[in-house]
Amino acid sequence: MKYRLRHETRFTYAAPVRFSRCNLRLKPIAWSGQTLLEHSLSVEPGGEISWARADASLANVSRLLVTQAVRELTIVSEATVEVKRAVPLPSPTDLTVAQVREAARKSRDIGAVGPAAYLFPSPMIALDPEIAEWCAPSLADDRGILDAAIDLARRIQAEFDYSPDATLTETPPLEAFRCRHGVCQDFAQIMIAGLRAHSLPAAYVSGYIRTYSPPGEERLVGADATHAWVLVWTGPDSGWVGVDPTNGIWMAGDHIVLAIGRDYSEIAPVDGIFLGHGAQSMTVSVDVAPLLPAPVLPN
Repeated sequence: MKYRLRHETRFTYAAPVRFSRCNLRLKPIAWSGQTLLEHSLSVEPGGEISWARADASLANVSRLLVTQAVRELTIVSEATVEVKRAVPLPSPTDLTVAQVREAARKSRDIGAVGPAAYLFPSPMIALDPEIAEWCAPSLADDRGILDAAIDLARRIQAEFDYSPDATLTETPPLEAFRCRHGVCQDFAQIMIAGLRAHSLPAAYVSGYIRTYSPPGEERLVGADATHAWVLVWTGPDSGWVGVDPTNGIWMAGDHIVLAIGRDYSEIAPVDGIFLGHGAQSMTVSVDVAPLLPAPVLPN
């Protein structure tokens, strides 16, 4: 399936801002099962954009520098992505949780996609015993790693309430865990905390998911949002597999990977600084539209 993505971020300032500098991670990365076909980035009323680097190939980073006085700044990222990704199927031949733990411990791969960087606490994700204990029934040593991962994701989906106003970006996983509510960022970070506490490598994914309108209703353009889920390392041969605890499903054909990191702080779509006074507000509009093949007309 091909998708057309449009991600608009709008900043509104209470007073003119004469200087701002942002890091943008809005260009989808190359990842297994997806291909970036085209991408564009625009800024109104204007600014200097420079492509900085690919953070270990797991985030495409660009810099935005604005030196003119503005009261409003709009950043629009547009992309076309093709996704061909099958739904994972747990198998009796999967490595067990214990085997994955041991393989991660023995791995000498310190590259961008090696397990080492995703075993330990990160700036926003501590390894809390309370979360580890709750996750333990899903992560028995003799259980296949894929079966364990999807079971944990489905428990989170079943027992936690999705509540957009319940948490903030900086809410610690333990707080959301104890309240049993939050958003996709919270659920992903809770799952990651539990996996890492059991010495299983887990990464945070920022991206998009295709949403479906209720029967008989049209899609609302711009009503989608950025999404977050988890990558679980399943061994040196099978590598990373995506799991979505917000929905209790695998990462498959409806998921589009934007960036991968240890937690949200490393791969926020937009972050930066501005020089000015007064408050600012930010609104985000995301549209994920499938590009359906043209109908075949009769002769």
